[in-house]
Amino acid sequence: MSARVGVVVFPGTNCELDVAWAVEQLGGSAELLWHGERALDNADAVVVPGGFAHGDYLRTGAIARFSPVMESVARFAAAGGPVVGICNGFQVLTEAGLLPGALQKNAGLAFLCETVECRVETSASVLTGLATPGAVLRLPINHFEGNYVCDAATLARLRDEDRVVVRYVRNPNGSLDDIAGVCSEGRNVVGLMPHPERASDSMLGSEGGVVLLRSLLEAAAAGAAVAS
Repeated sequence: MSARVGVVVFPGTNCELDVAWAVEQLGGSAELLWHGERALDNADAVVVPGGFAHGDYLRTGAIARFSPVMESVARFAAAGGPVVGICNGFQVLTEAGLLPGALQKNAGLAFLCETVECRVETSASVLTGLATPGAVLRLPINHFEGNYVCDAATLARLRDEDRVVVRYVRNPNGSLDDIAGVCSEGRNVVGLMPHPERASDSMLGSEGGVVLLRSLLEAAAAGAAVAS
């Protein structure tokens, strides 16, 4: 049985079909999860995709964190389930307290839409389990508020605990310590600003996201096997 990935949809989400397509191209199955429902439909992994959840009013993700589905996502994560937030989804996970830090406006107040190089910093996460530390992946970014910030104590902890998952080779947005993605203490919750689903086929210009999505599917399948 293929790994089942639930893809959360908020009003304003616009990358849910991209994620579902990429997951299915790589052998998984995808199910869209409406934010107003609590059921995760027996998902083996959950992705919170990009877009503009609830129009990103107040702060990005500040309203989305209160959606009923996020209660279930939080319980799923607490039980060790793989959860990945991409771009706006990363912002939602920080607002929900599932990941440390916050995302603020890019340095220079410029919206960025380009392909960047990201270096894998650890293979000890559900998103990088099949990746090689030091490998450089070409991944698209598409954001205005991707500048990662946290306090000094949090940054020290992220470094000491090997929880910076990917870093920008050339920092495009002013993100602290070149951070492009981080993981939780349990290493099962990951947030990143680049879009691996948009780099999952050579026709899209890059396959840099394939190893990340395959890692997620493997982690999801392993969790499903344990649960059964």
